[in-house]
Amino acid sequence: MNLPFTSPRWVKLGKPDKSMLLSVLLASLPWRFEVPEQDLDITGITADSRKVQPGTVFVAVPGVAVDGHQFIRQALASGAVAVVGEQPASLLAMPPAVPYIRVADAREAFGWLHATWQGFPSRNMTLLGITGTDGKTTTTNLLYAILKAADLDAGMISTVNARVGSRHYDTGLHTTTPPADEVQHYLAEMSAAGTTHAVLEVTSHGLAQQRLAGCDFDVAVVTNITHEHLDYHGTWEAYRDAKAMLFRGLMHAYRKPDQAKIAVLNADDAPSYHYLRDVPADWQVVYGLDGVEADVTAEDVQFSPAGLQFTLKSPWGTSKIFSSLVGAYNVSNSLAAAATALSLGVSPDLVAEGLSTFAGVPGRMERIDEGQAFTAVVDFAHTPNALRQTLKTARDMVAADEGRVIVAFGCAGLRDREKRHLMGMVAAELADLIVITAEDPRTEPLSAIMDETAQALEASGRSEGVDFWRVPDRGEALLRAVSMARSGDIVLACGKGHEQSMCFGTDEYPWDDRAAMRQALHGTALHTLPTAKGDNG
Repeated sequence: MNLPFTSPRWVKLGKPDKSMLLSVLLASLPWRFEVPEQDLDITGITADSRKVQPGTVFVAVPGVAVDGHQFIRQALASGAVAVVGEQPASLLAMPPAVPYIRVADAREAFGWLHATWQGFPSRNMTLLGITGTDGKTTTTNLLYAILKAADLDAGMISTVNARVGSRHYDTGLHTTTPPADEVQHYLAEMSAAGTTHAVLEVTSHGLAQQRLAGCDFDVAVVTNITHEHLDYHGTWEAYRDAKAMLFRGLMHAYRKPDQAKIAVLNADDAPSYHYLRDVPADWQVVYGLDGVEADVTAEDVQFSPAGLQFTLKSPWGTSKIFSSLVGAYNVSNSLAAAATALSLGVSPDLVAEGLSTFAGVPGRMERIDEGQAFTAVVDFAHTPNALRQTLKTARDMVAADEGRVIVAFGCAGLRDREKRHLMGMVAAELADLIVITAEDPRTEPLSAIMDETAQALEASGRSEGVDFWRVPDRGEALLRAVSMARSGDIVLACGKGHEQSMCFGTDEYPWDDRAAMRQALHGTALHTLPTAKGDNG
């Protein structure tokens, strides 16, 4: 290894009170094209024809269900003075007086236009991106805690919460990486507040959909790459390639004074490590329990229901880590955050301080205590690997008392169908009692989703009505789970975590697993909306 330099949802975007020349905006786009002869004063940029005002550039983005090119006429009628799109102008019947700029990727153009509009805020700070299938939210928050312990002016955007200057935002709905205009808006807020380091949780959807176009990253971090989102990406290889976009972009990003381009890799996760280590970076810092490959590692790891302890060893020094987090996967998350901070010049002692002060992320192994004789936990585990790690942690927590692991979980509709079978197999292997229930069935029949998981359980030797049950209403499912618990057991509600809604059909209904668990512990069910019919509609 080469040692580096030592050195309630998103708020609404306000109406722009500035303007910028069209030529200035277009100069930032990463393509060569003929710039319109007529320069214009632009007062806003939008991809939503309903938000067009006089002076706006309308970006026609081809969507999954709706193509923005269909709304160009509506945008022009509302006062759009220029249009950016992907289709040939000859197919659009554009008025000759209105500039049309054809680009290779309208989503990417949208991001770069907003980055220019905001003055390229990411270039005013060290920008750190954390991606992966599982653990990225916790790692993002851990790294933020370490940077704050080091007295750095840090900001953060994750799928659970955001820290922008002195403001704290909760982002508890079904969120991924925010749209490009919101990303640039919040980075601009951070820049104005004097932020020197910004940590962004980066999703595969966000990368594939160019929501981070115009972000000049300095550090790319991976937690792991396992089975997820194949409904969107098509294949595991395409999903992996989407994650790799964060790393491939490092060497092409704007270079900031005295800041290297650093890749932080997980030696314990072979699928990501062997692939990403071939992607160029100024430095690669490797973490993991593999002492041969890893630069930053943990020794003498000790687990308990109260948390974990280990000795952090690195080329920068050694420190003793005490954390209230539980589970082996949180050793990995802690190492990822520690390796990143150490590579930026944070001392091992300050890394230890940051890790020790971090109390956890809402909805991640969050304990719910209403005075019951057993342990109740809400966790976001919604992938086969995450469910495996959560159940293994639960098994360790009850081992001394010979307690049982009881889990309630579901699988989402219109998402990766293979997960339904895989998660059933994981539950059959590691849980004692299992309750299958709803988790955002969307427009799929809930009964059909549960059938697929039930078939996996039966194929693994489990018997319905003996050690697993189907309870369509999620509130009733949690009540069933806690009603079976006795002293020394652990009951887990997995899959929703911090989220504040559940999707039936095309509508989001208010839902909170933590509130539902509390109500179940008091003997009643928080019923899933719209009804507990066991199906949609």
